[in-house]
Amino acid sequence: MSALQTKSKTEGKMVFRLANESLTLGRNPILHGIDMEVSAGEKIALIGPSGAGKTSLLNLLHQQQSGQVALQPQQTGLVDLLSTYQNIFMGALDRVGTLPALWNLIRPLAQHRAEIEKLAETLGLGDKLWQSVDRLSGGQRQRVAIGRALYRQQPIFLGDEPVSAVDPLQAKLLLEHLLDQHETAVVSLHNRQLALEHFDRLVIVVDGRIVCDAPAASLNDAKLDSFYQQDPTPEPPAEPAPAGEWAISGS
Repeated sequence: MSALQTKSKTEGKMVFRLANESLTLGRNPILHGIDMEVSAGEKIALIGPSGAGKTSLLNLLHQQQSGQVALQPQQTGLVDLLSTYQNIFMGALDRVGTLPALWNLIRPLAQHRAEIEKLAETLGLGDKLWQSVDRLSGGQRQRVAIGRALYRQQPIFLGDEPVSAVDPLQAKLLLEHLLDQHETAVVSLHNRQLALEHFDRLVIVVDGRIVCDAPAASLNDAKLDSFYQQDPTPEPPAEPAPAGEWAISGS
């Protein structure tokens, strides 16, 4: 069955549902009365100030469908002493047996090696494949985390600031690639322009509450400012890539 046929059969099916969900850590309330539904095929951006509860909301969603989700946490979760190849391969641990997984970490299996080499080239990491990730820059590490999420080969992507460590052009290309490779996505972003341009629906979180849930086409910067006080969208920390270093290629 083709990916298009699979999508047509699942699109519209509800994949997440939160009904009056609240979350407290110790005595600290984090989320308050969250109502949110996500259907297959939707691409949703979570936006709001730092500390608003976006990460906690993503975690609640992940708990509902962990087996079908490719999760990219904000802190990347990479194993520093392992290579780029090994960190990307860890995305496949749930779908390969224990012995093949252990063997592949020591001596890469031909199929996984070919797949990961292709993925690394797509992400501009082909020449970093056998380097330990503790030797990579922040932007390169974030691309390794993206590679691991893509190698999960799941229909749903949950990302917590997945492109925050790369320059604006890389952020746009990487985000487009992530959205193209996943049927459904819920992504936390600080960059409101990326949210407005690349997502179907925006969910605005302020002080642990959803204050707006609307189609992206119905919103703009001025309307977003009316929901919460925020300075104009800052440029992400720039990490210019040397000329010819990388570009998204293939799919």
